[in-house]
Amino acid sequence: MTIDQLAEYGLEQMADEEIRAFLADHSTGVLGLPTADIPYLVPLSYGFDDGAALYFTYLLGESSRKADLTEQAGRGRFLVYDIETAFEWQSVMLDGDISRVPEAEWDDITALTQNAWRPNTLQTATTSGGVALYEFEITDLAGIRQTGLAPGFRENIEP
Repeated sequence: MTIDQLAEYGLEQMADEEIRAFLADHSTGVLGLPTADIPYLVPLSYGFDDGAALYFTYLLGESSRKADLTEQAGRGRFLVYDIETAFEWQSVMLDGDISRVPEAEWDDITALTQNAWRPNTLQTATTSGGVALYEFEITDLAGIRQTGLAPGFRENIEP
């Protein structure tokens, strides 16, 4: 079913300014990168620059599948979502071009990534080096949400 067909059940498309506000209020999502057989999905925290791009910090080791796939693909899809109940949720899907940010430009972007959520383990490991900063330039975005009981649902459950 399409989003338009699901509107009668309470699903709504989000306007661009609502999507930007949603992205600004959150800091984690799931990055999807193409592979030969199935997509590679990885949870990531992000910094947001209010509309044009997200910024990801990759923790690198001796090898990084995430970094290798990012370099090979150059494009990806990113999903940010928030679920409170079965009838209160939002999700935003972004398509974009991904490129490594040269270290000389990190100072200009650092403020955008400071509020990104990171598990303590990754914060500690990041201070030991081996990190890269990537820009996800947003080329397409869409957001949907449901903000209450679907029309007609309450009548079906109340005596």
